[in-house]
Amino acid sequence: MNVLSRQRRMLALRYQNRKQALEALQVMMSRVQKGLVAGFAATVAVSIIEAVNMTVGHWAVSFPQLLSVMLRTPDIPAVGWIAHIVVGTLVLGPLFAILCPRLPTDTPESKGILFAVGAFILMGLTVAPIAGMGMFFMRGGFGTLAWMIVSHAIFGIVLGNVYGRLVRREKLHPPIHAAPAH
Repeated sequence: MNVLSRQRRMLALRYQNRKQALEALQVMMSRVQKGLVAGFAATVAVSIIEAVNMTVGHWAVSFPQLLSVMLRTPDIPAVGWIAHIVVGTLVLGPLFAILCPRLPTDTPESKGILFAVGAFILMGLTVAPIAGMGMFFMRGGFGTLAWMIVSHAIFGIVLGNVYGRLVRREKLHPPIHAAPAH
């Protein structure tokens, strides 16, 4: 009898651990899904100002242009645009969603800006030199550096705002049988 009750306790504990693991996975998936939506919205916002830069002013090297050069397709701007949308939506959005609860600021927008500044620093130290623009795009001139800072700040504000709205909406109206996002 003692062995049987021990086995039942072990099975119950195993079930409880699986249930907790599934709940944690649901929360993480919920965050990642919100991050995908927020990343796409932020990418669209930045893409609009990038398109204006490229067509009207062209006062700085745009990020899609930089990606096209880096991907060795400078004459095919669509490659840079696709890479820009993929990175913003499928990489930065979900990564922000995972890191957001751990970022040390209060509002979603400030968390988005902090995240975008980190992405800018990482990009300035890696992507820019690989693309031949030097550290922090300095071969492109001050205008390019300023443009990258401003576009990343806009990306971060939109990313944080959309993500924060999605989290607040879920807290106010949780879906049936779902774990809350935070």
